Amino acid sequence: MVMVFCQQANGELHKVGLELVGKASELGRDLNAPVTAVILGNDIRHLAPILIQHGADRVIIVEHPLLEAYNVDLHTKALFEVIEHERPEILLLGATQLGRELAPRLAARLKTGLTADCTNLEIDPETKLLLMTRPAFSGNLMATIVCPSHRPQMATVRPGVFPIPTPNPQRHGEIVEFKVRISLEDTLLKLEDVILKVKRDADISNAKIIVAGGRGIGSKDGFETLKELAELLGGTVAGSRAAVENGWIERDRQVGQTGKTVRPKLYIAVGISGAIQHLAGMQDSEFIVAINKDPDAPIMKIADLGIVGDWKQVVPRLIKSLRKLTDRQLTEESVSLIS
Repeated sequence: MVMVFCQQANGELHKVGLELVGKASELGRDLNAPVTAVILGNDIRHLAPILIQHGADRVIIVEHPLLEAYNVDLHTKALFEVIEHERPEILLLGATQLGRELAPRLAARLKTGLTADCTNLEIDPETKLLLMTRPAFSGNLMATIVCPSHRPQMATVRPGVFPIPTPNPQRHGEIVEFKVRISLEDTLLKLEDVILKVKRDADISNAKIIVAGGRGIGSKDGFETLKELAELLGGTVAGSRAAVENGWIERDRQVGQTGKTVRPKLYIAVGISGAIQHLAGMQDSEFIVAINKDPDAPIMKIADLGIVGDWKQVVPRLIKSLRKLTDRQLTEESVSLIS
């Protein structure tokens, strides 16, 4: 069995769960094994059909009033009880903040290994072991890790690494309710209140158009120009690790190995050289435009369109051209023509 923990909040699934269910379906076919999705919470039964439509053969619902709000102790205990009962061959979790808390705690209780932040998962055709690939040594090489002696084989995967499969409303699967034995005595944490943080902008992982800046932008003021371009295109602004470390852009807008993985339809890289750590987070973009003074920069090798020049001259001219268009809500076709 391939098991996927599907994170939810306020009755809505996190997209990484759907991504992992899709990937688990591929792994399951290679192993001739079913895919089981697990969701924890309260009043969440409506989420089960969604997971089945995206590839789960079976959905285990764990409902309890104490699981309505996230508590790392109670969620760990509840999920551990499910895993102990089901004994999956493989267990996948999203490398979200929640998943990164749960996964190592579960691995310790299960006495098994854990490979974090994977970028690829495959089944070895000979051994049938899970091949878990992740960046290593600061992203300078890719390491493939196996767990031959302990079960389950565990991995966390960052959101955006795998595509969300197309839902099939005709799929049918089994829905199982699992009763867990948890109480307030199982946690040292006391929840006083839940305060929802309102984000000013959408998550860059879901953006269709991204304008990203790197070290070559040179200042925080330069990102204001990139933001203007992004707004004209109907997109959002992002940055490389260097831009974040220099304080030019917020950390939650970082693209790359230590940031977020994105798959936009259009990715404009401005002043980004294209180190492997950055490429790992955006190379699956549908159309990549690179603006850089160095024609031999690594980003140019993967770009669909490379513009060699000073961004301070190129970007303002692009903004000026866009402002001349009467329809400010650009269609994807318009963006293609501009490219």
